Amino acid sequence: MKRIILITGGQRSGKSSYAEKLALSLSSNPIYMATSRIWDEEFRQRVIKHQKRRGPEWTNIEEEKELSRHQVDGRVVLIDCVTLWATNYFFDLDSDVDLSLQALKQEFDAFTAQDATFIFVTNEIGSGAVSDNPIQRRFTDLQGWMNQYIASQAHQVYLMVSGIPVLIKQ
Repeated sequence: MKRIILITGGQRSGKSSYAEKLALSLSSNPIYMATSRIWDEEFRQRVIKHQKRRGPEWTNIEEEKELSRHQVDGRVVLIDCVTLWATNYFFDLDSDVDLSLQALKQEFDAFTAQDATFIFVTNEIGSGAVSDNPIQRRFTDLQGWMNQYIASQAHQVYLMVSGIPVLIKQ
């Protein structure tokens, strides 16, 4: 039976660690779908740190945009993260919020049409100060609207606060 779980929160709030523990509690061999592009060496080191934290029980998939290319029926799949996934569309579509949001929703719908348990990790980037950079403001809008869309489809939503999961939708 299809199930969508969204885990959101601020940077370093414990989202990924909690999502990994949750996935392992639901499956002995979950899928980890990483959506990031490697932007620079510092970011490469972050990715390596995340990869080392996962053991051989994980099936690792690197997918920047087209999540639905992968068949995950009957599996538990952790998607980390929506923010980086949205970034890829935003940059590829010349920072066009409307086109990016449309593409993301379409891909989300196609991917989650499968019969699987989906655990999406995302960031609450709009919880801080309003940026003086117009591109950052547009991306914050995109991210907020995509988070709302996923949350509206989700069966459960958790807000991570200082490493503590707070269930906000059941």
